[in-house]
Amino acid sequence: MANMSYCRFENTTRDMEDCLHALEYDEVLAEDLSDYEASALKDFVSLAKEIVSFEDQINDILTEYNENGN
Repeated sequence: MANMSYCRFENTTRDMEDCLHALEYDEVLAEDLSDYEASALKDFVSLAKEIVSFEDQINDILTEYNENGN
């Protein structure tokens, strides 16, 4: 099920933190991955790089958010 727009970043961030935690603490073993999970892990890295490429746009959105008194 897709995230609702009002909480998509909150939910996705929690999921990403869970994935990073698993990587950090060596909970991801190659022999335990399915083909789908191996493909998703590769996509995870690609998405992380793409997210970084949006850093300026994200910062602009957050600046506007803060300027609006939020």
